[in-house]
Amino acid sequence: MKRPAALCCLLLLTACAPLCAQPIPPETPAQRDARMEWWRDARFGMFIHWGVYAIPGGEWEGKQYGGIAEWIMNSADIPVDDYERLASRFNPAKYAPAAWAKAAKQAGMKYVVITSKHHDGFCLFDTETTEWDVVDATPYGRDLLKPLAAACRAEGLKFCTYYSIMDWHHPAQGKSDGGRYNPSTIKPDRKQEYIKYMEQQLAELLDSCDPEVLWFDGEWPDWWTEPDGRRLYAYLRELKPTLIINNRVGKGRKGMEGLNKGDQEYVGDFGTPEQQIPATGLPGVDWESCMTMNDSWGFRRDDDNWKPTETLIRNLVDIASKGGNYLLNVGPTADGEIPKASLERLQEIGHWMAKNGESIYGTTSSPFPVEWGRCTQRQEDGKTVLYLHVFDWPADGQLTSPVVALGKGPVTASLLATGDPVQVQASDEGLLLRLPAKAPDKVDSVIKVTLP
Repeated sequence: MKRPAALCCLLLLTACAPLCAQPIPPETPAQRDARMEWWRDARFGMFIHWGVYAIPGGEWEGKQYGGIAEWIMNSADIPVDDYERLASRFNPAKYAPAAWAKAAKQAGMKYVVITSKHHDGFCLFDTETTEWDVVDATPYGRDLLKPLAAACRAEGLKFCTYYSIMDWHHPAQGKSDGGRYNPSTIKPDRKQEYIKYMEQQLAELLDSCDPEVLWFDGEWPDWWTEPDGRRLYAYLRELKPTLIINNRVGKGRKGMEGLNKGDQEYVGDFGTPEQQIPATGLPGVDWESCMTMNDSWGFRRDDDNWKPTETLIRNLVDIASKGGNYLLNVGPTADGEIPKASLERLQEIGHWMAKNGESIYGTTSSPFPVEWGRCTQRQEDGKTVLYLHVFDWPADGQLTSPVVALGKGPVTASLLATGDPVQVQASDEGLLLRLPAKAPDKVDSVIKVTLP
C-alpha cells in the first residue's frame, strides 16, 4: 500500500540512521514526571493477547499446551509451514473494537495494551516489511489496530501496543532442522538486518496508530543485549519524545530495582513483574504487574480456571497500595470475541470501581502496613487523604488504623461508596473508627479519611 509522507520520512531516517544510534534524550526529573503522569494516575489497564494462535487455542494435534508462551515456546513440535497456514483461517468477523474499548472503559480501566506482534512474528497491523500480517496473509485483509486505537480514544482511553523482540518467522531467526522454529538463536550475520526490520515496523506502528506505550517482550535470548535495548529505546524516544517504554526493551525483565535512578542498570521507564505482585512497595520505582484472569494469556479452549472477581479486585487494590499499575489480560477468540467469563468479571470490577475508583486513580502507596486490608493515599487541598480498604470487616465494629501525622483540626471519615459518615477518634497512637455492623461491600469496603 502507498504510505503517507510522514511515514516515508520516518522510514528514510530508519534506513539512514547508524546502528550506534543517538544517545537517550536527556530529561530532567520534572520532564520525566510530566511524561509519566497519566500512566501513574491510571493504575488500571487492559492487556489483550490476540493473534493466529487463537485458532488452535492451546492445542496442537491433540496435545495441550499451557498457553501462548508454552505452546509457542515448545514450537519444536510445530513445523513452521504448518503454523503459517493458520493465517488462512484467521477471519475475525465478530471483531468489534468499539465494544472492546467500551468493556475496558466500563471496567474502570484507563488504557489498553494489545499484542501488535507476538513471538511468532505475525503482525496485527499493515506493514511493508513482511506479508506475514493480517492485511496480506488472512481473509480478513484489514488492519486490526487502527480501528481499536480510534475506539479507545473515543472512550477516553490511552492506546498502547505490545511488541515482541523475538520473531521466529523472520529468516534471521528462521527455521531450524526439520522446518521448526529455533527460539533462542539468531544468525550472527543477520542480526543488524533484523534490528532494521524491527525499527521499520515500530516506525510504522507509531505512524499508523500512535501508541502511548510500547510494551516490549521476548528480550531474554542471549543475542539481544542491554546495549541493543538502549539503542532501540533512544531511537524510539527520538521519534516520539512522550513515548513510555517498559524495561523489557533491554534486559530488565526482573530488574525493577534499577529503574528511575540516574545510574539505572536497565533501560526503560517501568518494571514489569509478571503473574506476581511484589511483597512490598517500591518507593521511587514505576512498575506494572501484568496478570491473567485464568491460567492463559491467549485464548485457550481447555482453560476454565477463572479467578473470582474478588481476587481480581483485591489484586488491583494490593497493587495500587504498593504504588504500581495492574494490567489485566483478556484473550479474544479467533472470531474476535472476548470470552464471556472475562466480560462478566470486567463488568463486576466496573461496578466496584464506579463507587470506589477515587481510591485507586492518582493515588500513591500506603504509608504503613495494615492487617485488615490495604491503604492508598493522595494529597488533596494540602491535606492527606487515606483510603482504608477493609477486606476483613471487624466483628465488633471497631477498626484501628495507624496514621502518618496529625496536625491541628478535626479528622473526618466516611464510607467512600455512600458518603455516610464514620465516627473517628484521633490520637498520637492512631485512629479508632466505629463502623456499621455489616460491611457495605463483601469484597472491599473503602473508608475515606481526611487528616488535618
